[in-house]
Amino acid sequence: MADSLSSSLGEEKEKEKEDREKDRKATKTEKKDKDGVTETSGFNNKNGGGKGKKRSLSDLSLVRFITAELTRGYFLEHNEAKYTERRERVYTCLRIPKELEKLMTFGFFLCLDAFLYVFTLLPLRVLLALLRLLTVPCCGLSGSRLLQPAQVCDVLKGFIMVLCYSMMSYVDYSMMYHLIRGQSVIKLYIIYNMLEVADRLFSSFGQDILDALYWTATEPKEKKRAHIGVIPHFLMAVLYVFLHAILIMVQATTLNVAFNSHNKSLLTIMMSNNFVEIKGSVFKKFEKNNLFQMSNSDIKERFTNYILLLIVCLRNMEQFSWNPDHLWVLFPDVVMVIASEVAVDVVKHAFITKFNDISADVYGEYRASLAFDLVSSRQKNAYTDYSDSVSRRMGFIPLPLALLLIRVVTSSVKIQGSLSFMCVLLFYLGMITLKVLNSIVLLGTSCGFVKEANMEEKLFDPPPSPNQTRSQPMTADRVGISLASVNPPLSKSAESSTPTLPKSDSDTFLTTPDEDNDDKIINADTGLEEEGLKHRTPKKDLLEIDRFTICGNRID
Repeated sequence: MADSLSSSLGEEKEKEKEDREKDRKATKTEKKDKDGVTETSGFNNKNGGGKGKKRSLSDLSLVRFITAELTRGYFLEHNEAKYTERRERVYTCLRIPKELEKLMTFGFFLCLDAFLYVFTLLPLRVLLALLRLLTVPCCGLSGSRLLQPAQVCDVLKGFIMVLCYSMMSYVDYSMMYHLIRGQSVIKLYIIYNMLEVADRLFSSFGQDILDALYWTATEPKEKKRAHIGVIPHFLMAVLYVFLHAILIMVQATTLNVAFNSHNKSLLTIMMSNNFVEIKGSVFKKFEKNNLFQMSNSDIKERFTNYILLLIVCLRNMEQFSWNPDHLWVLFPDVVMVIASEVAVDVVKHAFITKFNDISADVYGEYRASLAFDLVSSRQKNAYTDYSDSVSRRMGFIPLPLALLLIRVVTSSVKIQGSLSFMCVLLFYLGMITLKVLNSIVLLGTSCGFVKEANMEEKLFDPPPSPNQTRSQPMTADRVGISLASVNPPLSKSAESSTPTLPKSDSDTFLTTPDEDNDDKIINADTGLEEEGLKHRTPKKDLLEIDRFTICGNRID
């Protein structure tokens, strides 16, 4: 019995030892596996450092890293939205030159139509108005008006042109040229930049002066007099047109000096000024309305530069006795100036649309807005002339530029003999033909643009009355308070629901986008934003925006 008990106890101890050894072997294999994982990951373990040296050379981390780098793959389709957006941005940048030049071409012919109107139809309309002024009293039509409002405006424009031309005849262009040529290059560069700023300021204030004159002269007499009189407004208009014409003459003279300089350094500096414009506009936040203003400014600037180049060529050809060989000397510089202007506009608009996520289709809306001005001016209920609407929309005022061109042409071209007068008459008839053909083509094209934009209904909308324009800001700001005071809440659900702000017709067309919605808090009682928030400008229709309307926080 004792031997059997001792043998059974010995067998149990041996089994326990075997179990312990198995557990130790299992723990060792687990540690080896962990050490192998750390070795493949590139980390060294103190316990498994010696065991990692026994692995084969094919399992070294460097070899496996290089193999992984050579054979690894990835799938772009896992982020499809991101890459699709990037591709659309590239396509938008590629479409910008085509769409921009369509807008620029359409705007150029709009400016050309308004510019030719001053030379062709305006003198004829002035003659018809003066003829009516002389014949109506003789016919005994005392009850009718002597002149219609449009005829009064035409007569005022004619008198302004005649008086300013007589004043411009005392300005010596040659003396101005030599005075500017004697200045240093840096001074001329500063002067040219100052003239550009002054030209914008003159354009913004000048159209207001002309509109004030037209309204003062045609305002119904039944109303109470709230102005200083027609004669003071007329004198202010004459002074403005004369000063603006002098300003453009100095610009043309500076450009002429740049063309005639030997080393062309001034011309190079003036061209580099266009590329500085890219820096000042590309890296800023732009909205669609601001981009519309910039597009109008670029159209006006490009057309004005073409007229200035024409004046420079005329002055240079006169100095060389109209030698056609000298025209080919000026041709490379003219092409260089035009090419730099086009390149700067394309690059500027391409990156502005890219950074601000604006589609290239917006230029079609801009064309439709400009076309709407042309079509609406041909309606029976039109309240402005087309040339005046172009002046407000683009900041392009044709009177000073036309006055300067007449002054340069009359001083450069000598008219002597009957043959010369016949040539002038034929040239005038040719200009009238060009004006009529341009107007017909523009009108047909504009009607097509208006139909594409579905803006036919707006053509028949009556113009806003003064009472509506005065009350519109009040209703836009206080509509929540008025509704809350007149209509009390009927139930608790009505009190808890957030009131909906009214929508205007401008929301259906291009509007200024709101700021970030995170900062916008609307009071549930009044429907208005809290007083502590930033002031927000109301949404504006694209048709209400002209060249000098503040959109957002600035004018572009």
